[in-house]
Amino acid sequence: MALEMKSICEKCNQSLRQDGEAYICSYECTFCPVCTEEMSSICPNCGGELVKRPLRIRKD
Repeated sequence: MALEMKSICEKCNQSLRQDGEAYICSYECTFCPVCTEEMSSICPNCGGELVKRPLRIRKD
């Protein structure tokens, strides 16, 4: 099962690139680095830890 690579921060609606930095919880809630820092790496939806999302590199 692949991760859902969301393209928008759920808090500030900033665009997120698949090959850029983003943070997710175990439910795949997704946030930009700035919002993650403001929330002390705690997901506001489930209370879980936000961790750096793995990069998905495009294959041309």
